[in-house]
Amino acid sequence: MQVKLSTLFLFLFFVAQADAQITITEDDYARAESVLGTTTRGMVYHTRIQPNWLEDDRFWYLQIMPTDNEFMLVDPAQGEHRLLFDQARMTEAINRHLGLSGAEVNFSRASYDGETDQLLSPQVDENLACSVITYTCESVERTDRENVRQTAALSPDGSHEAFRKDNNLWIRATDTGEEKQLTFDGEKDFGYATNNAGWVRNERPVLLWSPDSKKIATFQHDGRGVGEMYMVSTEIGRSQLEAWKYPLPQDSVVFMIHRVVIHVDEPRTVRLDMAPDYHRGTTTDHIADWDGTFMDVRWSDDSEQLAFVSSSRDHKDAWLRVADPESGAVREVLHERVDTYYESGVNAENWQVFFETGEVLWYSERSDWGHLYLYDLSTGELKRQITSGDWIVRQVRRTDLDTRTLYFTGSGRDGADPYFQYLYRVSMDGGEPELLTPEEANHIVSFSPGGNYILDTWSRPDVPQKHAVRNLDGTIAVNLGEADISELLTTDWRPPEPFSVKARDNETDLHGLLYKPSNFDPSKRYPVLNYLYPGPQSGSVGSRSFTPARGDKQALAELGFIVVEVDAMGTPGRSKSFHDAYYGNMGDNGIPDQITTIRQLGAQNPWMDLDRVGIWGHSGGGFASTGAILRYPEFYKVAVSGAGNHDNRNYEDDWGEKWQGLLEVSPDGTTNYDNQSNILLAENLEGKLLLAHGLMDDNVPASNTLLLVEALVAANKDFDLVVFPNESHGFGQGRTYWMRRRWDYFVEHLLGVPPPKEYEFGRERVRVARPTG
Repeated sequence: MQVKLSTLFLFLFFVAQADAQITITEDDYARAESVLGTTTRGMVYHTRIQPNWLEDDRFWYLQIMPTDNEFMLVDPAQGEHRLLFDQARMTEAINRHLGLSGAEVNFSRASYDGETDQLLSPQVDENLACSVITYTCESVERTDRENVRQTAALSPDGSHEAFRKDNNLWIRATDTGEEKQLTFDGEKDFGYATNNAGWVRNERPVLLWSPDSKKIATFQHDGRGVGEMYMVSTEIGRSQLEAWKYPLPQDSVVFMIHRVVIHVDEPRTVRLDMAPDYHRGTTTDHIADWDGTFMDVRWSDDSEQLAFVSSSRDHKDAWLRVADPESGAVREVLHERVDTYYESGVNAENWQVFFETGEVLWYSERSDWGHLYLYDLSTGELKRQITSGDWIVRQVRRTDLDTRTLYFTGSGRDGADPYFQYLYRVSMDGGEPELLTPEEANHIVSFSPGGNYILDTWSRPDVPQKHAVRNLDGTIAVNLGEADISELLTTDWRPPEPFSVKARDNETDLHGLLYKPSNFDPSKRYPVLNYLYPGPQSGSVGSRSFTPARGDKQALAELGFIVVEVDAMGTPGRSKSFHDAYYGNMGDNGIPDQITTIRQLGAQNPWMDLDRVGIWGHSGGGFASTGAILRYPEFYKVAVSGAGNHDNRNYEDDWGEKWQGLLEVSPDGTTNYDNQSNILLAENLEGKLLLAHGLMDDNVPASNTLLLVEALVAANKDFDLVVFPNESHGFGQGRTYWMRRRWDYFVEHLLGVPPPKEYEFGRERVRVARPTG
């Protein structure tokens, strides 16, 4: 027994000595900082093409290069891809016109006029038009529209912009600035085109102009009786109170919208003859896109009919309706009810009304997969299913009614990775879809305005971009080159490694990315960090396209960790049943899949130390990371949680009601929301937990974290907390401080060594050599 005890003592002694040799210095942090996007994004070139299409199907774009940026001209019909002009000669021409010599010229705001072959180049004192043929310049009137405000919506003909003022809707002529009031009965909490979803709000109006610029589809936003949310600023002296309407799942009164059509010339407001709709959308928890476009609404091309989709409060019902903008009469076309929630697409709503042919394109997951269906507009009867199979349509990108052809992006039909997007076309009258982008990669596509060409950029998380213009049959009209990452490859950067494992059911494939340190040594054992965003509206990995940095995941790997992210069951982009995996139990958050992923990877890779696993996330990821350490304390030892919605009874109504269901209270006081609350699990805390929240967070109110703090205190649990006074959901000026604190926390509690004190990001440092140890 003495020999065995001595052997054990020596073993533990040498392990302790080996661990004691690990140090994390400021140089290690600097090396980690060097692989953040703030540095690496400037080391890659030609990863993206932003086309500026001309009327003849040509386009020009600015190509970012290591030395000078280049203006390129593309003519798909001729297979031509060339420099638009000689930048040195153009600089000389502009200097000559301005009476200067050798001055640098800023081309960042330049544009090209294909009709006159002139470069329009705003300079400090005047606007120049310079021929790309003769390299001569002339002064012209400014063509930029600086008078158009960001808080307004421009009409299709560009003559007017609509804006909100005193709870009513107004328009302003873009040439003269003359203003005209369109509505007159708007009032506080019942204003027109109000942009407030509770979790997001701004002054840009929510509306949709008709194609002829004579009518506006919008609503009166009814917040009367809806409860308010409050935030208090941190000041010397008296704080400022901010209050706004913010409905919650337990509220009997939530936002409603009273749909109207405003006839601009008269002006006249036509109220649609229907009950008010719930403030709901078929793809998001808002009725407005980021630019203020009124979603789930479509005008007919002749501006004589208006189609829209109404959703029930719980998202289970969707009704397609058509309105007469003159009389306000409304007709119901079709209705779909889903046991969980109805969605009309992954990237955007896919339903369309073809008034010309009397047909409706409808998106449904009724077969467990998202597909397209064709209905009769008059009768609402199903004509045919257009696409089918164990894969999904993601987004309808173009419709050609002359040839009755649909172009759409889809996933899961081709290639091994079900998240890669490909472009297809299919006949509305039946037949198999035709693959137009065969390269096994994630394809980002756009169409020329005339619909004759496709701009395609494809890549993978570990393979940089290639670009081409394709004909409508998928053949390449002109190659546009590939990304240049040669400068990046001279550094310590390394790409993430894609992997596939089985989900909790031991049948479903899960896909994710793994990050290793650049000085990876397979003879060592590394603690594991699990990044997650649980959704349910998106996943952890995000885009499957190439990018030189994905947050600070590779940076954390450089500090001596293996970082893992995976899209768990309960996230979109796959089957309906995959997405519905934890409907009604948001506390699940896909954590069982995160754990089984790490365990499977650990079984394959002995250099992963599964006794030292940490997890982190922000917002929904903050909710999930805290839930992980409270629900699975035997697996997760450290959690870092930012801005978490720790109990969705305290978050905006639309979110919880879509994924958890309408709130139900039992006679004993328990609710169907109890299973998702981190607050009710505070006594389970065993490991190290770091929480953070911005005290002016108008997305996830800070009370979400403070209620959890109250519960942890009541349970007599040790934890750490960072608050950001006067900062919102993303922590603003505190963002880099929070990143440093996250690094410090994992270094201290998983590596078991002290981090460098108060490391400062952004300092000029000598480039740190790649370590050999």
